[in-house]
Amino acid sequence: MVISYRPMLHIPVLLEEVKNALRVAPGDFVVDGTVDGGGHAEALLPLVGPKGKILGLDLDEEILSETRKRFAGRNVILRNGNYADLKEILSAEKLGKADALLLDLGFSSEQLVSGRGFSFAEEARDEPLLRSFDKDDMPVREIIRRTKEDALADIIYKFGEERYSRRIARAIKSAGKIETAGRLADVVRRALPGSYEGRRMDPATRTFQALRIYANHELENLGKILGDIRKVVASGGRVAIISFHSLEDRMVKEKFKELSRGKLAELLNKKPIVATREEVRNNPRSRSAKLRALTII
Repeated sequence: MVISYRPMLHIPVLLEEVKNALRVAPGDFVVDGTVDGGGHAEALLPLVGPKGKILGLDLDEEILSETRKRFAGRNVILRNGNYADLKEILSAEKLGKADALLLDLGFSSEQLVSGRGFSFAEEARDEPLLRSFDKDDMPVREIIRRTKEDALADIIYKFGEERYSRRIARAIKSAGKIETAGRLADVVRRALPGSYEGRRMDPATRTFQALRIYANHELENLGKILGDIRKVVASGGRVAIISFHSLEDRMVKEKFKELSRGKLAELLNKKPIVATREEVRNNPRSRSAKLRALTII
């Protein structure tokens, strides 16, 4: 069964914290490198005013088509592209360096109902196991079919920090053809002990995370933009990055510290900013969000 895309309201995480970190002023040029449904961009648009502008990037063409409708006739430039290529995109668009850069590295509620296997919830179990934002990337169902057991275990361990990665990889390779999100989740769950993680999380969580990160080159993309920060953000400009798992947060933390030690940037928060209890109640997705920010010198 193929489930068609259904637009939903995009709820931006840590919205007030992002606004405080970026301190956007009238006339500023802001880049939202993961614009998604436009929740953060919508809130930043009044701050840049009529003389400012926002560039929004996203790999997901379906979501971007809906976001274009939201910002039609307004000073927002939307492009289907990868934030890792921001340096090249700014050059091609002749936009110059940004005064502020925002990256929200999480995937959204829209993608959970995109029909591409991002969710392993019961209502999404028949979705095809794609899990890729870019339609040109190899889908997960093909990755697990082509990848040898040892290499698959390495992926699950490295990108999911899953200690049972060998057992899971063996189960996946023994299961035959896996075409749907529900089928993969079932295979992973059966491979793990009933006491897994004290039953605090679904046993499929880390494996699904690992395969999504790998399929979408998420850590490579993050590494590239971190290396290009001073090439895409102007002196005095600010950067805010929201991560949702330890691998991303560790990369951001280490790069920001490196820039700070080299007197190339000033940290705006030594510890990550997290959601308030009220926000977590209203938007459970914000529970694992961590915001780090800095100013380029």
